[in-house]
Amino acid sequence: MTHSIAQAAAHSGLSIDTLRYYERIGLVDPPARDSGGRRTYSDADLEWLVFLTRLRTTGMPIRMMREYARLRHLGTVTRRARQQILLDHRAGVRARIAELQSSLDVLDYKIDFYSGLMAGDEQARGATA
Repeated sequence: MTHSIAQAAAHSGLSIDTLRYYERIGLVDPPARDSGGRRTYSDADLEWLVFLTRLRTTGMPIRMMREYARLRHLGTVTRRARQQILLDHRAGVRARIAELQSSLDVLDYKIDFYSGLMAGDEQARGATA
């Protein structure tokens, strides 16, 4: 099945401009064209776009995404190198998640602290009323 650039953008969550940019920098192979010269994307293209979107969401730099894409084009001989890129990136993502969880714990503590103070204020007001 083929998809228009608008459908590919909607499916991947990327803008049409971003799809064209990814094509220009080599992250996405130039898509096939229909008889009118419009880009058409295959289901496999859409899967790749979703994967790229996940990499960006997790903070992978474009430079590393381009390296991954370059290795992907070289075929199965680069599987280990591609896996290593993903392992390294996953370690960074996990570290950022741990840092965010620690920050969230501090926020939760402070929110609970203020909730306790306000509950005490309400009790004090009720006792004097």
